[in-house]
Amino acid sequence: MTKSDYEKNSITLPGAVAMGTGVMIGAGIFALTGQIAELAGPLFPLSFVVGAIVTAFSAYTYIKMSNAYPSAGGIGMILKKAYGPTTVAAGAALLMALSMVINESLVARTFGTYTLRAFGGDPDSILVPILGVGLIVFAYLVNASGTRSVGLFSIIMAVLKVGGIALFGAAGLWASGISFEATGDDFAATGFVASVALSILAFKGFTTITNSGAEVTDPHRNVGRAIIWSIAICVVVYLLVAFAVGSSLPLDRIVAAKDYALAEAAEPALGQTGFYLTVALALVATASGLIASVFAVSRMLAILTDMKMIPHSHFGMPGTIKEHTLVYTVVIAGFLTVFFDLSRIASLGAFFYLVMDMIIHFGVFRHLREEIGARGGVLLTAIALDAVVLAAFAAMKWQSDPLIVVVGIIGMALVFLFVRVFLARNPVREALTTSTKKELELQVSGRCKLKQDIERLADHGA
Repeated sequence: MTKSDYEKNSITLPGAVAMGTGVMIGAGIFALTGQIAELAGPLFPLSFVVGAIVTAFSAYTYIKMSNAYPSAGGIGMILKKAYGPTTVAAGAALLMALSMVINESLVARTFGTYTLRAFGGDPDSILVPILGVGLIVFAYLVNASGTRSVGLFSIIMAVLKVGGIALFGAAGLWASGISFEATGDDFAATGFVASVALSILAFKGFTTITNSGAEVTDPHRNVGRAIIWSIAICVVVYLLVAFAVGSSLPLDRIVAAKDYALAEAAEPALGQTGFYLTVALALVATASGLIASVFAVSRMLAILTDMKMIPHSHFGMPGTIKEHTLVYTVVIAGFLTVFFDLSRIASLGAFFYLVMDMIIHFGVFRHLREEIGARGGVLLTAIALDAVVLAAFAAMKWQSDPLIVVVGIIGMALVFLFVRVFLARNPVREALTTSTKKELELQVSGRCKLKQDIERLADHGA
């Protein structure tokens, strides 16, 4: 990616925080609350707390790397520095990109579901993916208008939805008399741990900030600050809403309405007006979340293309690589929106993200922790937490929906096979750094001097 492909200092600290919270709240609370309750049972609000703790350990790696090496490539940059231009780096970066695109389809279908609920429509209607694809097209148009449009739009939308959703949570708790209705004795430890995988998915939007590092003002300081602030804001919002939903509906109704749990909880707690306001908030949240995610993943794919780690074809389109990857992003997201339901989309995204996350932590631990001043114990803890959650989630899904586990495994295998074949045919030849050039010059100079000394001694002996 050339310097003209992104705008340096075009995203302020508030804009970066808005971008992170925009992606997280767009999917995390509206699309996943019911699914988390289905796995975690009556303790589902605590799943968000545990998810935040696991995310905090993961964020440590990204913050340390972003503070040291802020980049428009974000995840791709971290992986390349940790592993070099290898199959592992390119494959894990593509897993991250795919998990973000999967998240976009999750958000798009959530938008369609909540829109239909406003008009009493069937959440299983064909209109759900149609409305979702329409939102994806809108997100494309906003992103195509430029980086500053995305930043301004993200700030406005973030203020509206964070304030509105927090108000919904507080009003819901007040209206219900702060009595938790989602009780029961069907708690299972494995189910709760498995639910944390979806809670982590609800927080993973902080990586959007990492992927836009070079565009953030004063990135060596503000990228880390933006990540911390966005996670902290989302913890508060998620807990407020989770307790509000649990105070308005019994657990079985939350699970039955898992794709639109907030709208279902709003009516008994706040009446018809509250119901429509909640739907409006859902539409604002999902729209802004999708716009921010499309922005980040298209930048990431562009930088991976510039690194020569993934192939690229113009397909006859004019414009820059960044404009092309923006098109590819929305096309893939649209395809997933049409052909996958919310539960499977979320599961696939969790598998891809957790595997990629462990690869990043391991690479930084092995090769970069001393260089960036990271603590090895924190990195190893992040890996262990991800592994436990992934194992529990895969075990639960194997019992309830083994096909999605198989699809996830095959999908990851195909990703790594694809990049391995590509890199074997198109090896990356990195330019020499200044220090490497100096080192080689010294070696050559030393060899020449040694040769001259040997020839002088030979002449003297003769």
